Amino acid sequence: MGALDFLPTFPLALGELTWAGAILLAGLACGELFRRVFGLPRITGYLLAGIVLGPGALGVLDEHMRDSARIILDIALGLVLFELGSRLDLAWIRRNPWLLATSLAESILSFLVVYLVLRGLALAPLLAAMVAAIGVGTTPSVLLAVMHEQRADGPLTEHAINLTALNSVFSVVVVTMLLANLHVEHQAGLYVLILHPAYLLAGALSLGFAASVITLALARWLGKREVLQFILLVSMIFLVVGIAISLRVSVLLALLAFGVIARNRDRARHLLPVEFGSNAQFFFVGLFVLTGAHLEWSNAVLAGVPALAFLAARFAGKLFGVMAFAPLSGLPPKKAGLLALALMPMAAVAVVLVHFTVQLYPDFGAELAGIVLSAVLVMTLIGPALVQMALTLAGEARSEAAT
Repeated sequence: MGALDFLPTFPLALGELTWAGAILLAGLACGELFRRVFGLPRITGYLLAGIVLGPGALGVLDEHMRDSARIILDIALGLVLFELGSRLDLAWIRRNPWLLATSLAESILSFLVVYLVLRGLALAPLLAAMVAAIGVGTTPSVLLAVMHEQRADGPLTEHAINLTALNSVFSVVVVTMLLANLHVEHQAGLYVLILHPAYLLAGALSLGFAASVITLALARWLGKREVLQFILLVSMIFLVVGIAISLRVSVLLALLAFGVIARNRDRARHLLPVEFGSNAQFFFVGLFVLTGAHLEWSNAVLAGVPALAFLAARFAGKLFGVMAFAPLSGLPPKKAGLLALALMPMAAVAVVLVHFTVQLYPDFGAELAGIVLSAVLVMTLIGPALVQMALTLAGEARSEAAT
């Protein structure tokens, strides 16, 4: 060993861990900048940091790094989807059936209006249907992040949470069912055509149910101690994400089912109310930065008209659906219109559904990505602000949240 061999070589070879820390810090700083300077939700800055660092701009977050960090995206989505599912009280829906009617109306109209508009633009029927199915869902990560940041509470907030949980389920189920048509178009075998969608749905629901049984048993044993229950829930979410990936079932549906079943089977209330909030900010920053890194400006240019038509049709479907039944479910017309704005965000869930389709059929997935990811790019810029505006105008955002 030479006299100076213990010194590092130059230029320094920075590992992935170093880059991951730098990227998260960049996202954190960008989010705080947007909050302080522009008064926008922090997640707008996180998403834009991901876009700038992604392959469509600086290229720091290249495809290899995105794949390596995919587990952060899955875990962060897991936290969000479990929290969302745990807030869906089926007993409240039974007492307020108009809420379910509102959800069905906004989901069905969103699908139909988007499908008809895209068919009018000469898109193939299956492509239009798949885009429309993804468009049914509201990305819960944006809604919950802005809601936590604004400390929002009230009728509109509760309606938005429940409708987002329901339309996310509808979206994932319809996308899964459309896989049968996709298999037919690509001449897959009869077993694949029938068994693949059934396996995805049944496997995810079974995993969610099993996880809820184990979680409630452990919560009963541990008692209502907040720290222990937090560790329990995060550990179970890690476990569900990992098993869902290994079993190749829908991570999204498994986590939603986990949250919904755990909440509604817990009649003795052994589980404490779930709100990961500040305890999981590391994962949320990573979620939005990685989501932004999947978006490229070039896609928006190529699919500009269909993407904008998709967003306009999607808003029209949600607005008409919400306005039709929301007054009967306890919302006045003004708040119903604001609720439609709060249901507009598209981000990580749409990206995951597109990525899943690309893995199955790359050529079809590329067409799908061109439209959906372009729409997600637009909603990255305006979606969090729309949610913030809706909560503020509804009088459900606390003023001290801006600090």
